[in-house]
Amino acid sequence: MAVFTPLNDAQVSGFLGRFDVGSLVTFEGVASGTENTTYFVTSDRESLVLTLFEQGEHDELPFFVDLLDYLAEHRLPVPGPVHDRQGIALQSLAGKPALLFPRLPGKYPKHPNLAQCEALGDALGRLHFVSQRFEGHRPNPRDLHWLLSTHHQVLSYLSPSDQALMSDEIDTYQGAFEGADALPQGAIHGDLFRDNTLFDGDRLGGIIDFYNGCTGDLLFDLAIVINDWASDADGSLNRERHDALLRAYLSRRPLTETERQCWPLMLRMTALRYWLSRLLVVYVDPPAHELTPHDPEQFRTILNRRITDGALPLPG
Repeated sequence: MAVFTPLNDAQVSGFLGRFDVGSLVTFEGVASGTENTTYFVTSDRESLVLTLFEQGEHDELPFFVDLLDYLAEHRLPVPGPVHDRQGIALQSLAGKPALLFPRLPGKYPKHPNLAQCEALGDALGRLHFVSQRFEGHRPNPRDLHWLLSTHHQVLSYLSPSDQALMSDEIDTYQGAFEGADALPQGAIHGDLFRDNTLFDGDRLGGIIDFYNGCTGDLLFDLAIVINDWASDADGSLNRERHDALLRAYLSRRPLTETERQCWPLMLRMTALRYWLSRLLVVYVDPPAHELTPHDPEQFRTILNRRITDGALPLPG
């Protein structure tokens, strides 16, 4: 059970009293969290999600609040945080920073179909279109500079061939991206795997968990999505899911010529980003709680397929 801070009825009821959301009926802990404590809360008026932040940089939380407020104002399917009667969203509960959200409908698709890929691509294209005007700023904590400075920590745990693979790839990215024209920038989700979405059938109910959100290359965000949503078990790209998602995305935000040139390498770089981050959790910085880390091998496989197969043609 991933509830790291237990709460009682009196605490939750008192917390709800700060907001105009009705009175507590019931609440239950959510088992799927890996970093924060989450409760599903039901009042006599609505269904809500209460999140307590257990770790990370708490001084960055106002960025996430502002970003979610901004996206919700632009009618993106995100859980805009609930503000209290004084207009404040970020609260404290049980000594932890806390936010209250509306509970969005649906569940995440383990095996997304083409309609779901299309819906996600459309929403991400709209998000990236409006996020270029978002005034907040948080540097991407997992960009090329992070890869360069961090990958040495895991090399001793890898085979000689994997050490060479990782080091050679990063050298390739440096040569390509540092000499390229600037890529379009904006606020990005930073971790938009399928389990960070909610679908009610084929309808996208919401994009959630923006706590890796930052400002950076929009193409970086898109590549993360394609590597998760359009990859088969062997790491290869599924053309139908790939095209459905990208066709919808490109109708909302066409790529620049520089982005098209960088696309194959960006797919590789974001695959390596997750291979490295998962290796770090396994070997260097295990989770604070007794949770099973994600398997790094999945993204090593994806990376190797992107190297051998290249990128699929962009639709249109």
